[in-house]
Amino acid sequence: MGQYSKQIFSWTLVLLWMGLIFYMSAQPATQSQEMSKGVVEVVVQTVERVAPSLAEQLDIRYLHHIVRKNAHFIIYLILGVLVINALNVSVVEGWKGIVFALSICILYAISDEVHQLFVPGRSGEVRDVIIDSAGSSVGIGVYLGLTNVMEKVRARGENGGIF
Repeated sequence: MGQYSKQIFSWTLVLLWMGLIFYMSAQPATQSQEMSKGVVEVVVQTVERVAPSLAEQLDIRYLHHIVRKNAHFIIYLILGVLVINALNVSVVEGWKGIVFALSICILYAISDEVHQLFVPGRSGEVRDVIIDSAGSSVGIGVYLGLTNVMEKVRARGENGGIF
């Protein structure tokens, strides 16, 4: 795959992921709550099988809140990975790439919360932008850490070393 093809593919993944985020944010509150309710039910059923005495102590409302906030974090962690990768493939590297990637993710998180102001039953929350930004930051950091390790492994392999 040529450099230009890699760029197109990488940015297409970013746009598709942003589209998925937009789609999920466009769901009315009732629909969104049903989705997270399903995840909570799976967690509760799993805890009931593994530790039945612990299941009785679960606060379902709190668990539902945790599931929803973790979803924000994970979805934006993935966005952070996709954006920093697309920038690196487009040869925007180093601090410039990090700042651009984080800026893109934060601006998208803000626009996502503004979008939710127009969806029935949903609201835009600064707290969610902070969670999204933290997820993006971790995703960018994980990507940079893994690429650094992979480069070191490659360099050692080229020099005849095992690791």
